[in-house]
Amino acid sequence: MKCYLDVVREVLAKGTRKPNRTGVDTLSTFNVNYEVDLREGFPLLTTKAIAWKNIVVENLWFLSGDRHIGLLRKHHCKFWDPWASEDGTVPSAYGNFWRHFPVHGPEGEPTFADQIAWVAKELVTNPMSRRLVVSAWAPQHAWHSRLPPCHCLFVFNVQLDSDGTPLLCLHLTQRSCDVALGVPYNLAGYALLLELFARFSGLRAGFFAHTLVDAHVYTCKLDGTQADYDHVPGLQLQLERTPRPLPTLTLDPRIRSLDDIGPLLEASTETLLEHFVLTGYEPCPSISFKVAV
Repeated sequence: MKCYLDVVREVLAKGTRKPNRTGVDTLSTFNVNYEVDLREGFPLLTTKAIAWKNIVVENLWFLSGDRHIGLLRKHHCKFWDPWASEDGTVPSAYGNFWRHFPVHGPEGEPTFADQIAWVAKELVTNPMSRRLVVSAWAPQHAWHSRLPPCHCLFVFNVQLDSDGTPLLCLHLTQRSCDVALGVPYNLAGYALLLELFARFSGLRAGFFAHTLVDAHVYTCKLDGTQADYDHVPGLQLQLERTPRPLPTLTLDPRIRSLDDIGPLLEASTETLLEHFVLTGYEPCPSISFKVAV
């Protein structure tokens, strides 16, 4: 995962101290880009351990379009808890707008567009389209949300390999990027989505590309306070480690379409993970980072 470590180096080298809504300072940079080739292995970070279960469950939750964190709680995933209301709903849940984006109907009446279903169908009938866009940014909601979507939009795009083989690629534009905590999960999560949509469309997964608009590392104050939020030491430790070989992802052959995702949401954690088998994942020891809410 040299590309991730290069992002870390760039932000630590070029980042400038910047305040933000959390009250914890960041070292912030603008417009960092990288890409990975999924044919070289599944891009799950190896310089620290990442919970594969959390990536699978979170992204299936997104695809469901549900705003309630019941599915996450069922599988003991707690990372959305700080942003959930008392009744367990997350108004800014990405999947809500992926599956229920507010639009106006033919007569001007409010209705909703299922972007995920549309893209899945379009990839089969019109894979060379340049309009395969999924947006999570609904302005009227985002302007007033406690945590508007960090992942603004993603775009599928089919390119031809040197031998003429169609490759399905995915580009994610992310407005706000926590380099230590978020980016490794974003990278692996959207790589999983790319593998799934490649399966749905009968194409081969190619490149995942990622634009980080505000790429930042949380750090302590200049006077040394808030040291428990300082992500710099943990990232420097990763830079000292040697990346290990990437694992391989095998999707259950029974997963053929978007309709096959729904039943998986009812499965136990053990059964669910049997459909998304990761082999050869031998990461370095985990590193704990405290989240700034």
